[in-house]
Amino acid sequence: MFKKISMLGIAAVLSFSLPTPSSAEVQTHTVQKGESLYKIATKYGVPAKQVQAMNNKNVASINPGEELQLPVVPSEYEKDLLSRLVEAEAKGESYAGKVAVATVVLNRVQSDLFPDSLHGVIHDGIQFSPVLNGTIKQPASEESVKAVHEALAYQGYDRESLYFYNPDKAQSSYLSSKEVTTRIGNHVFLR
Repeated sequence: MFKKISMLGIAAVLSFSLPTPSSAEVQTHTVQKGESLYKIATKYGVPAKQVQAMNNKNVASINPGEELQLPVVPSEYEKDLLSRLVEAEAKGESYAGKVAVATVVLNRVQSDLFPDSLHGVIHDGIQFSPVLNGTIKQPASEESVKAVHEALAYQGYDRESLYFYNPDKAQSSYLSSKEVTTRIGNHVFLR
């Protein structure tokens, strides 16, 4: 009996202490009468200008019943996961290249073509070689962590790039059919 209670206690402690893999999902907010972009942004702890940019609003006016997209707000686990992915995918690339790689992942969370969470996008099939080869388990550099923070602050200002690859290391007929949005270092970014 004591052994059974002890095992249940350990299981309970572990369930509360392990990081949750998918808490940052696409969020939307339905505008209520009397709300403003500022009030909504404050409620969710995100910048009002970012909410405005994410919803292609040239002015701050909104209407009751309107559905607004909100920026991804990841948990500490997810920030670390994204930072480790950026480190593994963009090691040796410029800081701008690292920000762009993180931005692609965040754009995918917002896109209907991919899973609705950071964890889901990063672990989506064979999308990212560091997930497949295990290099995502390596710690992120300070620069990769900083790049992720910048990409999070940049959400809504560039939702174009959904793909990237290094043409010297990979060939893809699927990606060659996509429109190039930019080139940074060894990576080509596409939509």
